[in-house]
Amino acid sequence: MLKKSLVALAVGGFGIGMTEFVMMGILPDVAKDLNVTIPQAGHFISAYALGVVIGAPILVGIAGNYSPKKILLALMAAFTVFNGLSVFAGSYGFMLFSRLLSGLPHGAYFGVGAVVASRLAEKGKAASAVAVMFSGLTVANVIGIPLGTYVGHTISWRYTFMIVVAIGLLTLVSIYFWLPKIEKATPIPIKHALKIFKRTELWLILAITGIGTGGFFCWYSYITPLLTDVSGFADGMVIFILMLAGLGMTFGNILGGELADRVSPIKATAFLLTAMAMCLLIIFFIAPIQWMMLTMVFVTGAFAFATAPSIQMLMIKSAKESEMLASSVNQAAFNIANALGAFLGGLPIAAGYGYTSPELVGAGLAICGVGFSLSVILLRKKRKKAGYYRLQEA
Repeated sequence: MLKKSLVALAVGGFGIGMTEFVMMGILPDVAKDLNVTIPQAGHFISAYALGVVIGAPILVGIAGNYSPKKILLALMAAFTVFNGLSVFAGSYGFMLFSRLLSGLPHGAYFGVGAVVASRLAEKGKAASAVAVMFSGLTVANVIGIPLGTYVGHTISWRYTFMIVVAIGLLTLVSIYFWLPKIEKATPIPIKHALKIFKRTELWLILAITGIGTGGFFCWYSYITPLLTDVSGFADGMVIFILMLAGLGMTFGNILGGELADRVSPIKATAFLLTAMAMCLLIIFFIAPIQWMMLTMVFVTGAFAFATAPSIQMLMIKSAKESEMLASSVNQAAFNIANALGAFLGGLPIAAGYGYTSPELVGAGLAICGVGFSLSVILLRKKRKKAGYYRLQEA
């Protein structure tokens, strides 16, 4: 039976996942209402991602002297207020600013939430508990984003953000009543906390996240034209196929947590990134075959999001004295992967190589992630053998 505390964290993840990705579905509606072009409206997506990168380390650094429950309540209150601003946006500049602010709590919430989930978990189930929190993000792809897109198309995109605000309020209530009081860790001076960035291992893990998982975004950023122009699906089918991908993400997220608990996060990460690379290569060859494409949409979504809990636990275990800071920075790296994957995946399309070409780029990025994972394993073995390294295997 799921703990209410983990459900509360998942509700917040649902709201964050919805506000991050629903903009892609309602972009034409927002652009038309604010009288801007589609490329200009695309800046709202970039502004949110920039907010995540900025907010993750800064907010956690500022909130370090407070208990995790108070930090999460404050982050979700900010999330609710900032998304509420988007409801009233009447110009390009105001919307850009509100989206930047909306992104600020994202990385910090998942970073702190992952640490809290791991502390609330039963022994040997830390990664599975983190997966429960991330399940809100994956379920958003199945329910929240299609719902928000439908509301944005048929009523108004402003009502979409009203739904996000309502989810934010629900999260505040859930965390307040369901999340137990967790004692804050002994305050660590920011100078001491920042010493984790002197570690080679931490940078390797950030490379796994920022580069390796970028392979998924190479594929997912251009999945709509791939499905319509290559696979031959009707436009009306795309939303249902994206829901299928979301179901795969939900299944894979839980599977990834279980796998990380069984074989260790670093081994799980190496395996899952290898599997994701293979999936992208398969898609490159079978994209024109509809039934096979449907299968691979589910499977690829599963393997891609299975990496989330394993990489997050890998980071938490590698930064014992600064878990929240490291965990939050890792969330910023996921958004860097989003931007990097979309950019690199678009290069071969712009060069005229077609909508299957991003899969090759994505497979290459995933293999790079495998290489970084193996480097972490070798680094740990080398240090352990030398007698310098006594960290619990992660």
